[in-house]
Amino acid sequence: MTAVTPIAAARVQSAIASAANRTGVDFGYLLGQAKLESGLNASARAGTSSATGLYQFLDQSWLAVVKQHGAEHGLGWAANSIHRLPNGRLGVGDAGTRQAILALRKDPEVASLMAAEHASDNKDKLEASLGRDATGTDLYMAHFLGLGGATRFLSAMQANPRATGAAMFPAAAGANHNVFYDREGQPRSLAAIYQRFTDKLGAAGGSVAPAMQPLATYASQALEVDGGTVVTGANESATDALAWARGAIGGQTTAAASLLRPTPDTARLAYLMLAGMGGR
Repeated sequence: MTAVTPIAAARVQSAIASAANRTGVDFGYLLGQAKLESGLNASARAGTSSATGLYQFLDQSWLAVVKQHGAEHGLGWAANSIHRLPNGRLGVGDAGTRQAILALRKDPEVASLMAAEHASDNKDKLEASLGRDATGTDLYMAHFLGLGGATRFLSAMQANPRATGAAMFPAAAGANHNVFYDREGQPRSLAAIYQRFTDKLGAAGGSVAPAMQPLATYASQALEVDGGTVVTGANESATDALAWARGAIGGQTTAAASLLRPTPDTARLAYLMLAGMGGR
């Protein structure tokens, strides 16, 4: 995987913080998902599918979320250009426009907003289907397999956790061999696949704090200069928030778990990142 420079990582993290702030989707979840999907590389491209960008959206998945939510975020030109074809797939009449829309997957700000909207949509639908709260791993499965695939996966896992994942999802297994098979080439069970994603999301979130140190340092300077107030629902001062951020960077705060809803900790961290980039 291509190494991401500190400047590029800072832009990506700021974009994710902004998306979390605008949509209400948990910052920690979005950051962990991006790290797992692309290693925070906004230009990442899969070799076995059309998956591209920070959140590795497939062509059709990207067209769908832009069609549904693009206009809300200043992308009306893109949303209006996407149409349902007779075969049920989404298409764009002009080849150049289609290429431009798909290229937006490599824009950290746009990709983060669409990923947040996609996660919010999937959360509502999964919870209605499963009859329980959706976890971060559930949401990731919906991104990875699509909503219908994730619903099938989760229902099947509940009924028979030892069932083989590759047998149920041969196309996905063909494009993601290391997910569905272990190092010895043996097929993983549904429960093993799910646990693997849970562990990876947790590890991705747990490795976030050190990477944010340059941004948090910059944010502290901005806060100390203007003496602003952090609005997190607890009437915290900039000094209080800065003290918290320094503690988080030191590893005293766990990554946002698997829930979509923002926590006070991730709200404060998102604010500090936005302050550091001037987005207040």
